[in-house]
Amino acid sequence: MPDTVEIGLGRSARRGYHLDEIALVPTRRTRGSSMVSIAWQIDAHSFELPLITAPSDAIVSPDTAGALGALGGLGLLNGEGLWTRYDEPGPILEKLRSQLEDASLADGGALGYLQRLYAEPVKVDLLTRRIAEMRAAGGAVAVRVSPQHAEVLAPHAIAAGADILVIQGTVTSAEQVRRTDDGDTRSGLNLKTFIAALDIPVIVGGCANYQTALHLMRTGAAGVIIGYGAHSGSTTAQALGIDVPMATALIDGAAARRDYLEETGGRYVHLIAYGDTYTGGDIAKALACGADAVMLGEPLAAAAEAPGRGLYWDPTATHPRMPRSSVVEVAAEDERPSLVELLIGATSDSSGERSLFASVRRAMAKCGYSTVKEFQRAELILSRR
Repeated sequence: MPDTVEIGLGRSARRGYHLDEIALVPTRRTRGSSMVSIAWQIDAHSFELPLITAPSDAIVSPDTAGALGALGGLGLLNGEGLWTRYDEPGPILEKLRSQLEDASLADGGALGYLQRLYAEPVKVDLLTRRIAEMRAAGGAVAVRVSPQHAEVLAPHAIAAGADILVIQGTVTSAEQVRRTDDGDTRSGLNLKTFIAALDIPVIVGGCANYQTALHLMRTGAAGVIIGYGAHSGSTTAQALGIDVPMATALIDGAAARRDYLEETGGRYVHLIAYGDTYTGGDIAKALACGADAVMLGEPLAAAAEAPGRGLYWDPTATHPRMPRSSVVEVAAEDERPSLVELLIGATSDSSGERSLFASVRRAMAKCGYSTVKEFQRAELILSRR
């Protein structure tokens, strides 16, 4: 039976669990780390690490996407970000750092600067050029577009050579309804018909409950993003009141996947956890709850190669009317580790915030599982209430 609590006369609510409220339980059998594979494959594309980056300009440029691909992950370029609005975003990012140092976050200095930057229109020729640069850097090319602009930008991204398309908003539904300027309502993006016309795998999201996950799977998506990208600078919970604990959201999404698998006679949809993952232990628990991969943002912003120079923000920070994320400093400029140390080690840091996927491999070995799909059946226990 669902764990429900009465919150008033005639109204009850489900109890949800965050990743830091659960823990993994080792089995009677352990394995050597060399016997564990954390590889992940979506459609025809294989990756040594179950990692997609968040579509943040703070962590992904065409160059860093190539570096991430060489290490076994997937760098996701924001198709509506600075690299598709400006010829040379480097000096712009340097000025952002100075804005942060000269004005406190409370007075909106850095955030206001970001909003002005993203008011510049997206240029299709720049989108095409960035995809060509990513292609030259090697590895799979992944591009994110918002549901509002997918119909316009996605065809250009695919024509330019994108291998994977990500259609991502804070909350994404299978079909949008919009109001026109004259007050009438009309259908917006219908993901089912839109995806059916594409010949590359599409990942959609975010969502955080069984029913929405099932609806998104029925669009024909190859993957569904679970979560809204919660991080230390996120204010979605305060601004919108939306805050679904990740462990519960993933397990609900995995239940939708099981039902969809049965409904379709074997079509498997990948789940990507986005938010509340800061350490190797968090990633391991997300996989054990049903994720096939994680979408990391803030943890990667500390990398020496990250274009944000130790700062992090996500696409919600740049909304012109209602930003739902602040600019946060995750590492001083002279204290940033390499991507290699962050992702696979070795490291002398014991916090769990570095050597992230070596930690995941070791957690799987200690619990006795050799693949991610096996690990999704790991025993979980409530560790804090």
